[in-house]
Amino acid sequence: MGACLDSHGNEWNNFQEKLKTLPLTNKNARDFVRFFLSGAIECEVDKQGRFLIASNLREYANMEKEAVIIGVGTRIEIWNKEKWKKYNSDENISADEIAENMTMLGI
Repeated sequence: MGACLDSHGNEWNNFQEKLKTLPLTNKNARDFVRFFLSGAIECEVDKQGRFLIASNLREYANMEKEAVIIGVGTRIEIWNKEKWKKYNSDENISADEIAENMTMLGI
């Protein structure tokens, strides 16, 4: 896992502040913080709005040729195109199941 960060990213700063409140005496909390922060790097956006994805993140996500960019609320996710197709397939995601789970989440 990893994140390519914009240095002005308020969402990332808010997330980091939440991570700081986790108890370091808890192994799960330490693992969670390590997981997110060890892969985070700051990205520079060029004049055309492009940025490079670091090689370790491309490797982790199996980015070989085509990618899909997904808008998810206050963030984006960049997926290997084939993995996104598989994740987003009817066999993996059921609209009925999602609707049922929304009730459990109070939505």
